[in-house]
Amino acid sequence: MPATTTAPSAGTTAGKTSRKRGRRLRLFVLVLVLALVAGVAYGAYWSVSTVRASFPQTTGTIKLPGLLGQVEVKRDDYGVPQIYADNDADLFMAQGYIQAQDRFYEMDVRRHMTSGRLSEMFGSGQVDTDAFLRTLGWRKVAQQEYDTKLSPATKKYLQSYAAGVNAYLKGKDGKDISVEYAALNLTNDYKPEAWTPVDSVAWLKAMAWDLRGNMQEEIDRSLMTSRLSPKQINDLYPAYPSATHRPIVDEGSYNKATGKFDPQRPATGSDGASGTAQDALQGMQSQLSSLSDTLDKIPALLGPNGSGIGSNSWVVSGKYTTTGMPLLANDPHLAPMMPSLWYQMGLHCRTVSSKCSYDVAGYTFSGMPGVVIGHNQDVSWGFTNLGADVTDLYLEKINGSSYLYDNQEKPLATREEVIKVAGGSSKTITIRETNNGPLVSDRDDDLEKVGQKAPVNSAAPDRGTGYAVSLKWTALEPGKSMDAVFALNRATDFKSFRAAAKDFEVPSQNLIYADTKGHIGYQAPGKIPVRADGVDGTMPAPGWDSKYTWKKGYIPFDALPYEYDPKRGFIVTANQAVIDEKKYPYLITKDWGYGTRSQRINDLIESKIKGGGKISTEDMQKMQMDNSSEIAALLTPALLKIDVSDPSVREAQKLLEGWDYTQENDSAAAAYFNSVWRNVLKLAFGNKLPKELRPKGECLYVTPPAGTGPVDDPNQKVQECGEREGDSTQPDGGDRWSEVVRKIFNDQNNAWWQSPATRLDKATTTRDQLLARAMKDARWELTAKLGKDTTTWSWGRLHQMVLKNQTLGKEGPGFLQWVLNRGPWNLGGGEAAVNATGWNAASGDYGVTWVPSMRMVVNLKDFDKSKWINLTGASGHAYSAHYSDQTGKWAKGELLDWSFSGKAVDGSTVDTLKLTP
Repeated sequence: MPATTTAPSAGTTAGKTSRKRGRRLRLFVLVLVLALVAGVAYGAYWSVSTVRASFPQTTGTIKLPGLLGQVEVKRDDYGVPQIYADNDADLFMAQGYIQAQDRFYEMDVRRHMTSGRLSEMFGSGQVDTDAFLRTLGWRKVAQQEYDTKLSPATKKYLQSYAAGVNAYLKGKDGKDISVEYAALNLTNDYKPEAWTPVDSVAWLKAMAWDLRGNMQEEIDRSLMTSRLSPKQINDLYPAYPSATHRPIVDEGSYNKATGKFDPQRPATGSDGASGTAQDALQGMQSQLSSLSDTLDKIPALLGPNGSGIGSNSWVVSGKYTTTGMPLLANDPHLAPMMPSLWYQMGLHCRTVSSKCSYDVAGYTFSGMPGVVIGHNQDVSWGFTNLGADVTDLYLEKINGSSYLYDNQEKPLATREEVIKVAGGSSKTITIRETNNGPLVSDRDDDLEKVGQKAPVNSAAPDRGTGYAVSLKWTALEPGKSMDAVFALNRATDFKSFRAAAKDFEVPSQNLIYADTKGHIGYQAPGKIPVRADGVDGTMPAPGWDSKYTWKKGYIPFDALPYEYDPKRGFIVTANQAVIDEKKYPYLITKDWGYGTRSQRINDLIESKIKGGGKISTEDMQKMQMDNSSEIAALLTPALLKIDVSDPSVREAQKLLEGWDYTQENDSAAAAYFNSVWRNVLKLAFGNKLPKELRPKGECLYVTPPAGTGPVDDPNQKVQECGEREGDSTQPDGGDRWSEVVRKIFNDQNNAWWQSPATRLDKATTTRDQLLARAMKDARWELTAKLGKDTTTWSWGRLHQMVLKNQTLGKEGPGFLQWVLNRGPWNLGGGEAAVNATGWNAASGDYGVTWVPSMRMVVNLKDFDKSKWINLTGASGHAYSAHYSDQTGKWAKGELLDWSFSGKAVDGSTVDTLKLTP
């Protein structure tokens, strides 16, 4: 039978009642405006009842069949729920019910994405995306995990969660669940279906996909070989600058005798590094542009991969804090979306015992039980992306229904899947796999010809009509990451924390730690392959040769780097190298983040400590909002020395005089510098990249690649237009490009500073000539964007964030986008700043592409003095009071109080809902 409700109980205060009336009035006015703007076609449909029908009940009593006892849900003034129960089953059933109340549409879209069923909701435009996702087989692997890998306890939690979601769905039509379903009913008869435990497990595959490591770099390197020499490509992927940007772990080393990492062992040279240059494949060009285009179409729920997606986290020992106990900060950098990926929540057993094991609060994923990042009564933890190389692309020699492997024909594994399409006919696809993984090249007509022109060594088989491309990825093997989430939630000390981390196999994350006894720590977990000697995963590999397969298994967990109470008294992770590769025998990746953010955080902490000060919660908060630009500090002194004759350009140049390199949203200097930086990158590098990496529609006259142009006229130029869409265009301006420029900056005559003449500009041959040209181009670019008067310029006017609903807010009619989206906000920060509001320098648009999706500072002395903020709000319902009520404070760098103890939660409670059997 469906859940039943009773009216809210009396007893709310006058202030709370007044506040709610204000919200209702505001809602009513917004709906009236909405109806007027929509006009006759939509006006009647988008009524007050349509918008309000899906708002959750947050007070009174709801009967929930299946509960064993009474559950209380206490929400604060921002709609953040704290759940209280007497057993684990009730706790997670209530979590499922409450998350479905606020976020079911978001949950439903995610589960259709992870299972390759978006076409059932949105029609034929999603068929290609579904086909690619079916080929990867996320849902299939999730089912295998649930059936064969997860513990009985985890399965029970997942079942309880699903029961809660389904109790919410029972008896509801789509319009009763969210406005988006009402909109979908205009075009098809889609009906939400019941939630299953595997729907929750599959979400970890989407998370792993967006954090998969260097797959885009592997494609890009291969594409570059059509225009650039091996040396030039190496220039654009410099080694990690460990001398200037500290790795995460620098106080321990691998012990070959024990096969374990020892955090107390003095750092020494490697006991035999295995990740050397992949000489056998140097120069391979596999024409992977179509694959890159396909990847760009896959929903990137976490953020634009390859554009600097990452996070900041750090923990400071009580030795250096004002509280005398650790402080821990975390802010994951993800795509700006509506609603935020995160959902704040507390899960509390009234009495922690063997039958009720949890007292935890933090950030959850809607659709998945447990807390992902946060703290319990004993420990706190945070995540950043480790960036391990856990994918490899393989060229495959296909012959009918078989593939070549070590000179033998092996049968392809095949399966058929049917894609149902809203408003159209179903489509059946055949998925083929080799021993390396699924053939991703089957999903695009152009990809059938991948490798036709790839130069490979003489040992390669005859290319025939080209090579297919397969993907090997650790996330396509069943694992136990879901077990790890619950184990983290129950951890009581560093030993149990590490035991939980051992099962967090994908995605590989940097885990930082602090506890109420004053200890701090770090663990690098994850399933990371051990490749053959001489293979470094930076280029596609020949799938027909067993030398390049992952035959050596994975790095043993005990050999992965970790730290516990390091002598320096703090740990910083911000996607930089985990450890100096010269001091570690295993290859983790060749494509780290380059450590700009991490080193800035290290410097800020050390500056405070060396000055004799103690670090407070407020200091941690200020560090999260640090807008300093490392590349500006390098370039600006040189820009100011250039003799500028054009008075308009000189006027812009003067903005940089006295600038402190911080990128506040009202800074004219930051606006001008970032435009200069964009133009430096374009002139020095972007115009020399192949069309497959450049922005779509950006056309240049270039010398054709060897073998494609007139053989008798090497000086003839042809027009070549960029082909890449999305946020993976290059050069994106991330800290890899900062390191590229830093390494050549003092070489005035380096070949990269050369740029050809145009109708308006002379050719450049030196650094300062190119900088001068970039300054002029930036002046006129900003004149067009911001006006001639430089006193009106500001970085925030260029650098804006718009929060978009990830489905109808992106592709729906303009009216729906107006209803569902919010913004813009003018932001400070930048691509490689600690306040990481990313933008793509190649795209010509300074709009924000990824942001700190939440911020938290955990106080291990007193959890009730911890602080947190979400990017949007608790609710996924447009025009709910909690749809975007945290965004304004988030944009200003403010944090909210984070109640944890029963007393603090009661003090902040506005609404109480009782769930009863």
